[in-house]
Amino acid sequence: MLDDVATPAAGTATTAAPAFELANPDGAADLLLICDHASRFVPPEYDSLGLDDSLLQRHIAWDIGAADVTRRLAGLLDAPAVLCGTSRLVVDCNRPHDDPSLIPAISDGIVIPGNRDVDAAEKRRRVARHFVPYHREVERRLDQFAARGVVPAVISVHSFTPVMNGVERPWHVGLLSAVDRRMAAPLVDELRRNPALTVGDNEPYTGDDPRGYAIDVYGHVRGLPMAVFEVRQDLIDTHHGAESWAHILFAALRPVLADPGLYRLEPK
Repeated sequence: MLDDVATPAAGTATTAAPAFELANPDGAADLLLICDHASRFVPPEYDSLGLDDSLLQRHIAWDIGAADVTRRLAGLLDAPAVLCGTSRLVVDCNRPHDDPSLIPAISDGIVIPGNRDVDAAEKRRRVARHFVPYHREVERRLDQFAARGVVPAVISVHSFTPVMNGVERPWHVGLLSAVDRRMAAPLVDELRRNPALTVGDNEPYTGDDPRGYAIDVYGHVRGLPMAVFEVRQDLIDTHHGAESWAHILFAALRPVLADPGLYRLEPK
């Protein structure tokens, strides 16, 4: 998927910030965590994309709390994690290159002035500087597992706003999946053991709509076992909330990850 895009220096985005962050990079588990919407950082050259800083703190710019949960979960699972370093408004690292929302001109009713007139050259530039280094690091680590004859599990951590386009969302957490249900189905069952939780199965999105780059490339194409968590943002927008939810996800993941039958390739 990345072969036709020029590769910048590893980890490079701009002089202001790297394209990705590593958490617990030497984790020993047969597992990789990723967080596509970890950051709300917009490089200075884009002049905040014409938005007030208060808007860049909202869910349109990043998945609030997801990075905090990912870092904590990486420690609990003793697994490495790769977190994207750039706002999804600059380029969405969980969208295919042909998806119109790769560089959104509008998000949840808010016009993004800096994205209104993005031409093909600027699109290629953003992809090369921000999208490619992040996913190259993910692929490099997956290739290291493969070189050792290991089939790792992949966990992608996202968060969702409690209200979108005026519609309230009741779920505390959701699991996204498409054809491959080998991680999603048992994780939904584990989370639903807690009667206090409202657990969505392919809510508030499905694994296919909108199309997710990670679940497509790492799940469908590579055939790796993959879980995509969506946690409601108002539950993890504090360090205490993120800590609590990292433990909730950890408790659900432990029995699922302990199944040796999970670690096999099933490319679609």
